[in-house]
This record gives sequence, C-alpha cells and structure tokens, in this order.
Amino acid sequence: MLKLSFLTGFLIVVASARGAEQPNILFIFCDDHATQAISAYGGPLAELAPTPNIDRLAEEGILFRKAYVTNSICGPSRAVVLTGKYSHLNGFRENGNSFDGSQQTAPKLLGKAGYQTAIVGKWHLKSAPTGFDHYEVLKGQGQYYNPMLITNGENVNHEGYTTDIITDRTIKWLNQRDPDKPFFLMSQHKAPHGRWEPAFRHLEFLEDVEVPEPPTLFDDYSGRSKAASQHTMGIADHMGDSRLMLKYSSKFTPEQFQIFDRFFRPKNEAFHAANLTGKERTRWHYQRYIKNYLRCVKAVDENVGRLLAYLDENELTENTIVIYSSDQGFYLGEHGWFDKRWMYEESFRTPLIARWPGKIAPGLVNEEDIVSNLDFAATFLDVAGASIPSDLQGPSLVPILEGNTPEDWRKTHYYHYYETGGHGVALHFGVTDGRYKLIRFPEEGINDWELYDLKRDPNEMKSVYDSPEMAQVRKRMKKEITLLQDHYGVPEEER
Repeated sequence: MLKLSFLTGFLIVVASARGAEQPNILFIFCDDHATQAISAYGGPLAELAPTPNIDRLAEEGILFRKAYVTNSICGPSRAVVLTGKYSHLNGFRENGNSFDGSQQTAPKLLGKAGYQTAIVGKWHLKSAPTGFDHYEVLKGQGQYYNPMLITNGENVNHEGYTTDIITDRTIKWLNQRDPDKPFFLMSQHKAPHGRWEPAFRHLEFLEDVEVPEPPTLFDDYSGRSKAASQHTMGIADHMGDSRLMLKYSSKFTPEQFQIFDRFFRPKNEAFHAANLTGKERTRWHYQRYIKNYLRCVKAVDENVGRLLAYLDENELTENTIVIYSSDQGFYLGEHGWFDKRWMYEESFRTPLIARWPGKIAPGLVNEEDIVSNLDFAATFLDVAGASIPSDLQGPSLVPILEGNTPEDWRKTHYYHYYETGGHGVALHFGVTDGRYKLIRFPEEGINDWELYDLKRDPNEMKSVYDSPEMAQVRKRMKKEITLLQDHYGVPEEER
C-alpha cells in the first residue's frame, strides 16, 4: 500500500484525473542526474548544493523514492520513455543502436489525441525524431558550450551555455505554439552528463568548500562477485583528463576560452606540480569531479526555475503537469565510481518528481510504490485522456499521483543491462522488491549471482547470496526473475 509523508502538513482532497480541458504536459528530463544531487531527496549534499527550483516541484507535488529504470544507460532509457516497452521490444538495447522511429511512441499517440508535440535538447537515439511537430536536438552527446541543434532536419548553431540555450529554445517554442491546443513538451538537458563544464557564472561555486566524501569511495569490492572489481569507471584511475577538466571538450570562442582557462589552468598546474599519488590523488580527482558536477546541476536547477516562472507568468501552471526525471541515476563517488550502468542503487534509482495542481496533493513523498520509466508513456497518455494501447508494458502512474495505488500494482521490478564492455560493466539482469535485490551476471568469466538485503546493507557492500538464512529469499527471487522474464517476453537467449 501507499505510504505517504507530508511536507506541507495537510492533505488536499484531489479530483479525478480527467477534466474537461486536456492538461498540458511538460516533461523535464536530465542526463545522469543522481537523486543524491537533488536536495529534496536529502543526503549530505543537500545543504551544500541545494536545488530550490526542483525542490519547489516536490513541495507542490509528489516525490518518489523507489523510481527504478529498466536499463541504466542513456539511449536505452530514452527509448523506454518513448515506447513504454523494455529494450528487447523497442530494439534499443545499448548506446550506438539506432532507434526505430517507425514504431509506436507516446508522442505519436498524443498527436492523434489533439496535442502539439515538441522536443528540445538531448535526443541521443541516433535516428531523427519522429512523432513531434517540432524538434531541436543535440547531435549525439552535444557539448556544454556553443551547441549545434538539429532543428526540424536543419543544423543550426548557437552560441552560449547549452543548458541555458535549451531552455531559451523551449520557451521560444512555447511562445510560438498554438494556444488553443494542449501541448506535450519534452525539455531535455545534456547536463549533468560528463564532461562537466560549468557555466561561467558558477565557476566559483563550492570553490572554497571541501565536499564530503561518500563512505564507500575507497571500496575494495570484496564480498561480491568479481563483476564489480572488473570495472573501468573509477575516480582513481579511469576519469581521464577531459572529465577532470585538465583538458576541455567544448569548442569555445576565444573570449570563452580565456574565461574558462583563466579559472582552471592555475589549479591544473598546481595539481601537476604536486604529483599526488594514492588516496590523495583520488581525493583530488573526487573534489574536482564532484564540484564540476554540482555546478552543472546548479544551472539545471536555475533553468527549471525559468520554466516554472514561465508557466506562472503565462497562467499555465494550473493546467500543466510538470514531470522531472533523469534517464537513470549516477555515481557521485560511491564505490569509487563516476558512471552508471549497474543495477546497484545509485544508478538503478532515478529521480521522479511530479506536480499537477488540483490532481496531485502538495508535499507528498511516496516511500513504497515501485515505479519506473517504463510507466511514463502510459502516464502521458492517461493524463491526456487518450487510450492506452494494450502492448505498453508499463501502467499509468495517474492513480498513484492521485493517491490511490491500485491493489494490483507491481511489487517487484525487472532490470536488464546489455552494453557489455562499457566502462567494464558486465551484462546482467535482476529483480528487486524494494528490500531484496537479486542480480545475475551470466557472462563467461563471471557466471555468478549476487543478493542484497537493502535494509541491512543499503550500500550493497556484501552479497548474501550464499547465506543459508537467505535460502527462501533466494528461491523466491529466482522464481520472480523467471516470472517477469516470461511476463515481459524476454527472449530465451537473453536469459
């Protein structure tokens, strides 16, 4: 059942999700935004690097603590959001695939339901967007400064900071849309994906602060299968000069380069001169990484504020549902890592916050319901009052948003990661019920299982798969994997 806590101290009775007027849908989607870097989720970074505008959405809506992805990697997650289907069905298993734009997607169905549809920002699905009346998307990963946006098939260059420009272009589309039609708008940021180049206005943010290290920064990966120890995503050894801002990635104008280099060059020269080794070098890498990451998040939060202000100023707030999420979570030094991909909590869990005045009671924190990016497509359609095709694999979140969790809501969630070789993360799949998590690493050379009790071991430091007292849990969770693979139609060769 739904367990709720109340940030505002009171409950507003909510009406039906259906209304005479179709609501607008604003989906704000970021890349690699960890819950640890959103102050509404709490944690050691909350006071140090607050996100007041994203927090406003939580205060005026609902925050989910058990929002999980189906495949923790950028492109596959985006394909799941568009289709409401697992990777093996939508055909996009790993970055580098090309999304089949001829297939059924939520934007296409919303267009048929009378919505204007647009996407601005990061796409990362290789093929051209389909199902949108308007698109302006980055090519590939894009860069933090002076982006090129593929605009309805034409390459258009822009000068400035990409996070700001994506919001500029989002607002321009809102100003030019047909005001007599509802809109479905995906405003999708590159940030805070690496390589983390902050806005000039944020270069000094956190400069004189020592950011707390996660307790697992120096994890030695004992107590688990060999999978974790084979990673190549370590802050100590694998970040590289560009991620550490010892080299720059964007194509700066001469004036921009001067500002950027004036800030980083003296610090980089001091680092090289110090010739740090061992844990001291790792600590320097961590501080450089986490500060730039949080600086990039700060720009995202400011731009969320710009969009919320636009809705307020144009009297759109009351009839617009705003959903904030990310393609997956991210490692902010936990286990010594900086990437994603794993089914471990930091990358498996994604932020999910929604505000819908009159429909979602303000200040709710959903602690228990297991929700997923698999559910977004059906949710968009349900919000719009459109029919939901039977082949969508994720149910609508609208009943939960209204505070009425269906009795048959999922109690477990299936995960499947395919991109072998990326940062040394092996193929794996698994299941969680929110407390216990069973992971299977089937590849030759590993061929092992891991089982975690998240209540006793929230940092997932020691697998209890071989523990005699876990025999019944192990049996139950193995059975659940098979049931979910059958339910979702996972091919036999991928099990």
